[in-house]
Order: sequence, then C-alpha cells, then structure tokens
Amino acid sequence: MVLSQRIHEAFKGTVERITGPRTVSAFKEKGVLSVSEFILAGDNLVSKCPTWSWESGEPSKRKSYLPPEKQYLITRNVPCLRRAASVEEEYEAAGGEVLLDNEENDGWLATHGKPKDKSDVEENLPSMETLEIRQNAVRSIPSYFGVGEDEEDIPDMADYEEADNHVETDAATLQPTYLVAQEPDDDNILRTRTYDVSITYDKYYQTPRVWLTGYDESRMLLQPELVLEDVSQDHAHKTVTIEDHPHLPGKHASVHPCRHGAVMKKIIDVLMSRGVEPEVDK
Repeated sequence: MVLSQRIHEAFKGTVERITGPRTVSAFKEKGVLSVSEFILAGDNLVSKCPTWSWESGEPSKRKSYLPPEKQYLITRNVPCLRRAASVEEEYEAAGGEVLLDNEENDGWLATHGKPKDKSDVEENLPSMETLEIRQNAVRSIPSYFGVGEDEEDIPDMADYEEADNHVETDAATLQPTYLVAQEPDDDNILRTRTYDVSITYDKYYQTPRVWLTGYDESRMLLQPELVLEDVSQDHAHKTVTIEDHPHLPGKHASVHPCRHGAVMKKIIDVLMSRGVEPEVDK
C-alpha cells in the first residue's frame, strides 16, 4: 500500500469514528445513501436476485448503526473464465471503446469492442445475378442413382468372390486397436476462477462499496495481488485497490467509491429530465 493511500485510510477511519452515520436522505441531491436507504436497497436486491443475501460478518467488526443480521450483502461463486489481459487484447483488436445510444452525450460504452456494421454484413452477401451454376454439376435424380442404365453395365457380385476374401483372414481387421488417453497440455486448461462479491456501506462516502474475494480452480483463496489479474490495468491499484474488509478478516480487492455519488447524481439527473422519479429501491 502506497503512503498516500495509508494516510487517506487513516484520515478516513478517524472521520468515521468521530462522526455519525447519515440519517437524512440526500439521494436526489448528492447521489448518496443514508443507512436506512442502504438497507432498503439491499432488501430489494435480495428479493429480486436470490443469489444475493445479507450477512452478519464477524461479531468483532459489526457496525452499531446497521442491524446485526444485515451488515453487508454478498453473492458467492461468480465465475471468472479469463484474465483481464486476454480480454483487453480482443477488446482493442475489435476497435476499443464505442459509445452506444449517444443521445445528448448520455450513452453507454460497449464492453466488447466495435459492433459489426450492418452494411459490412450486406456487402458479404452473394448476389443472385452473379451466381453461376455449372451445367455439368446438374444431374437428374434417376441418373444420380443409376436408374435406367443398361443391365450389362451393372457389376456382378460374383466377380468379386475370391477364395481368401474373408473377414477372418483380413489382416487389417485382426490388428488390435486401443484408445489411448493423453493428458492435455497445461496451457490449454481453462483456469476458471470464482469470486465472492460483497457490498458494504461506506460511512465516509455514504455510498455502497463493492469488494472482491477470489478463489482459484481448486477453491483456494487467491492472494489480493492475484485478484488484480482480473482487473483491467487502467483500474488496478487506482479505482480498484487492496484494503481491509470492514466485516471480514484479511485484505480484499475493493472498487473505490470516491466517485460513486457523483456518478449516481448524473444518472439521477438524466432520469429526472426524462420525467422518471428515481428511487433507491428501484
């Protein structure tokens, strides 16, 4: 952990100890959540997505401003099939970032490169005007199956009868055959990692905070630095950092929430401009 991050964490911890949690809603004004709004949003997530559940965490780390049985949210065994580096290579090769639904500059970025243009697909379609049919390839059904040919052209099976033409004496059939199993190359094995994703309430930023706990293909706990292999290099050690989990032992990867409120405020403004009333549990 770099010095600046340590100083920030120390300052953040001090502020959290001497200030109380937010009790008044400022969701529409600032994009932040009060404790009751966080619980309301969590209840809605659990009811609509059964893979998520509330957890109580370690008793020594429980926050007094949260219900004992609703300290944080978690979903387990989320698969991660590939490392971020391999995905980034394909992403860049496909055209990089593409803005979708770019109405009033409020669109979203495509996550898997440039989509194919419809005109490109149409150019590859063959034209019926240029389609050539070879005359010698067109044959009638009777001629294909030999119907109507002279009987003298039909071979006699007696011509193929030979004294030693038996299956028992065919050397090829007497050769023993075995299916030999070969272990695949280690590089071709798909290393599937799984993640437990948890959401906590960040008292300092007054927003939800996402945490990642990784496991390898043998369900062994990943070191936090290995978790960053599944994070794009633009975000590793910047947006995603390694810090102490507020409810679990050890260090975990976390998506830093410093911009969460500002981003939510922009989304809320867009919804309200379209006549939609934003709610924390929607």
